Amino acid sequence: MDQLMRQEAAARLEELPGWALADNRDALVRRFVFADFVQAFAFMSRVAEVAEALNHHPEWTNVYRMVDVALTTHDVGGLSELDFRLAARMSEIEAQTRAG
Repeated sequence: MDQLMRQEAAARLEELPGWALADNRDALVRRFVFADFVQAFAFMSRVAEVAEALNHHPEWTNVYRMVDVALTTHDVGGLSELDFRLAARMSEIEAQTRAG
């Protein structure tokens, strides 16, 4: 797996509304805010299945209705294609979770 350079990663962010590059490290970051804890937990459960299938697991925290996510590929010491694939899937799952 190849590490993506920060410039390339920044350009790819146009494909991922709501996502940003972390200020202090090579990672994609986003805060998801849901209607309540149950909806946030449902989102995390669905993402967990996708992450397991990709063998690429997010760094995340959950407080009530908020889920903060950081994606980075430890094996390459920065961002990789896997981070962008998982971010795109997370955005799709967010929309599906909100729709019920």
